[in-house]
Amino acid sequence: MTTIEPNVSRWDRAWPALPYLFVLLPTVFALLRDWRPDVVVLAVCTGVWHWFMVSSRFSRIERPVVAIVYFVVMLAFIAALIRIDPVFTVAGPGAFIQAFTLLRGWTAYAGVAATAAVLVGARPGSRPPQELIFSFLVAVLIASTVGLFIQTISKQNQQRKVMIAQLKATGTKLAALAEENSNLQSQLLTRAREAGVLSERQRMAREIHDTIAQGLTAILTQLEVAENVIEDVPAARSRLNTVRALARDSLNEARRSVLAMRPAPLEEAQLATALEDVAATWSQTSGVPVPVSVTGDARPLHAEVEMTLLRVAQEALANVGKHASASRVAVTLSYMEDVVVLDVRDDGSGFDPEKVEPSIAGGFGLVAMRQRVTRLAGDFEIETALGQGTGVSATVPAITADSRNA
Repeated sequence: MTTIEPNVSRWDRAWPALPYLFVLLPTVFALLRDWRPDVVVLAVCTGVWHWFMVSSRFSRIERPVVAIVYFVVMLAFIAALIRIDPVFTVAGPGAFIQAFTLLRGWTAYAGVAATAAVLVGARPGSRPPQELIFSFLVAVLIASTVGLFIQTISKQNQQRKVMIAQLKATGTKLAALAEENSNLQSQLLTRAREAGVLSERQRMAREIHDTIAQGLTAILTQLEVAENVIEDVPAARSRLNTVRALARDSLNEARRSVLAMRPAPLEEAQLATALEDVAATWSQTSGVPVPVSVTGDARPLHAEVEMTLLRVAQEALANVGKHASASRVAVTLSYMEDVVVLDVRDDGSGFDPEKVEPSIAGGFGLVAMRQRVTRLAGDFEIETALGQGTGVSATVPAITADSRNA
């Protein structure tokens, strides 16, 4: 089965075959009237010449000089055939088509004039000059009409080829862009999954640290105290009751963290009241009083804002209890026009922030606090020095509870 290239038009396939038809038909008519070997030989030579120069696999008329040579020889064959039998005048339109198809510029018009002269002058017999001139002009007029038609077809054909080439190039580019977009989409999906997994891991790490880790630390502290007063049954029993309450609260908070629920202190109270409850519980276990001050116009805030500030306060107090050896601690919650600021300050031993690295043993709380605050586009600052106490400040946007439905 022969495959036709999509960019080859019908005109490209048809015009090389036209000379065969314009020579074959008059040859058949001429031989039907009178069998002449010279007609057969000239007709065969004309067809072979056209095939060799135009129709063969390796076309030899790409260069203008070769095309002119081909056309001159073709006109010589046609003139010889017309001299034998005027019926071969019908081969003229085929020559006109070739003149406008193969020749370029002024040579095309010269080819048309030469073809018209051959059609008029090669016919046998003598005719008056007026008749020859008239026939020549008619032939030129016919050739010009045919040439205009051929040029229009050829121009449209070239435009079609250019358009097809542009469409192919555009299709190739679109295919490349589609493949690139597919790869980018795959990468984005992969990164989104990785970012989601990392975000969830960080959330769970913060929640575990703020619930289970802090609860276990408080439980260990109470057990150590209970061990020291083991002979004092009422005191030991009080510590064990505290351990039981801490374990129960830690278990509840861990469950709420897994389900991404609000912390228990915020379920039925505003942030200021929840901070007072957290401070009172911490004071009970540590023995250090923690006054909570509220300034500004207190108002309900978005759940994420309140939970972030509550967790920062819990972690800051836990750090004071584990490391600061402080005698005084103060918590301040400041409601401003567009931000809310939480400050937790103590008069403890302080530390060097540059020497604190995140680890399982310690230091992850600072990272968790910073992550929570920066996740809300807030600012987290630590002011401390050895022997001068520590101040933790968290500033977050004052997003109200109604903003979720705005």
